[in-house]
Amino acid sequence: MTYRNPAPTVDIIIELIDRPHRPIVLIERLNSPLGWAIPGGFVDYGESVEIAARREALEETGLQVELISQFHVYSDPNRDPRKHTLSVVFLATATGTPQAGDDAKGIGIFESWRVPGNLCFDHDKILQDYWRYRHYGIRPRLG
Repeated sequence: MTYRNPAPTVDIIIELIDRPHRPIVLIERLNSPLGWAIPGGFVDYGESVEIAARREALEETGLQVELISQFHVYSDPNRDPRKHTLSVVFLATATGTPQAGDDAKGIGIFESWRVPGNLCFDHDKILQDYWRYRHYGIRPRLG
């Protein structure tokens, strides 16, 4: 019997706490699917999701992040056009100036009213849930 399981990933919503309005960092993806995305990536074998989140944040943004909390898990089988993934999304803070690295073509700092429209994966839903939580304290519903 062959088993097929979703691939675990992490996404990190990074708030820059040394700037007004605590904007977030998004990367412009170098590889397909193209567009803007929350920094993140695949969890390596033998790696915890917390270590993966810190590693991916550093690789993609050059920022040392402080993980504040796990926000939510997104697992819609169609969230990633490449294959079935599930993402553990973290809220994190950082200071400094992000630099595009790893598979990032570009990097941007965005307040809620300036987020680009061409977001990859299900990151539009994740950010809608995040802004609702950030502004009104309402967490995403399960299922």
